[in-house]
Amino acid sequence: MKRPLLEINNLSVGFKINGSKQKQSWAVNDLSIRAYPGEILTIVGASGSGKSVLASAILGLLPGNAISSGEIIYDGKNVDKKLLDELRGEEITFIPQSISSLDPLVKVGKQVRNFASDDETIKKQRKIFKEFGLNRSVEKSYPFQLSGGMARRVLISTTMMKNPRLIIADEPTPGLDIQSAKKTMDYFKSFAKKDKAVILITHDIDLAIHYSDKLAIFYGGEIVEITKARYFHHGIQYLKHPYTRALYRSLPTNGFKPIPGSQPIPDKENQGCIFRDRCECKEQICDHSVNTQKFEDEMVRCNVDFAGKKYKLSV
Repeated sequence: MKRPLLEINNLSVGFKINGSKQKQSWAVNDLSIRAYPGEILTIVGASGSGKSVLASAILGLLPGNAISSGEIIYDGKNVDKKLLDELRGEEITFIPQSISSLDPLVKVGKQVRNFASDDETIKKQRKIFKEFGLNRSVEKSYPFQLSGGMARRVLISTTMMKNPRLIIADEPTPGLDIQSAKKTMDYFKSFAKKDKAVILITHDIDLAIHYSDKLAIFYGGEIVEITKARYFHHGIQYLKHPYTRALYRSLPTNGFKPIPGSQPIPDKENQGCIFRDRCECKEQICDHSVNTQKFEDEMVRCNVDFAGKKYKLSV
């Protein structure tokens, strides 16, 4: 069996409120995922649910008031600050959600080339720009002179200039036209086929199920299910967690049926099921305990006995 390129075990991330050690706000709680070479793993969740915090934690980019615990392993090695500094921008590249990460005082062509000026690097940059519909004038522009979609294409081009083993992309397609979005996702697909790994973070479940190998369903700061993306094409009966099934029903092709209520704020002290107050299958045990069940390379956090012969959820 393949060894994961990136392995995250029991990661929790919180933030001190106003510098207080007692008052803390949690964004990620006891999260575990594995990203394998040759695969696209997509973390899917609602906007504002804390998904982007996960990317910052992996890359060591959390702010000073952050508190984190857990284990991150890259290619079999425990990740510390020294190793992360070596990997970031080289073996691990990041496409951020915010286009403000571009330096406002440097022309974008220089930024994409990392200030290199040799003919070979310039030729490669121009070839990538052309693929994304960015003409020669763009490379001589400052970020503020670009539209949001153009700036996002510049960010993606920066990653394509490198030769990483792992790409982490946070909401890479908003603001892109259909052709550019498809080209971006096709790039991720071809990248993964080279025995490399991609972690996408998005709220766009329709995009995720068409391009991903696996989905990690993010809710209330937790991964409630890891499942194969193709199950969303096969039908709701292949999905286990009640929240994952609710996402399936919410798709326009499946009736666009939202569930009442809203996501809770992650609570590290809460030992019960994070979805219980909105769940059609809630039992008394869900208030104080939740069972993590594993099925080969899939996982679900739910007290429903999915391995039992009597297991059945309403379709």
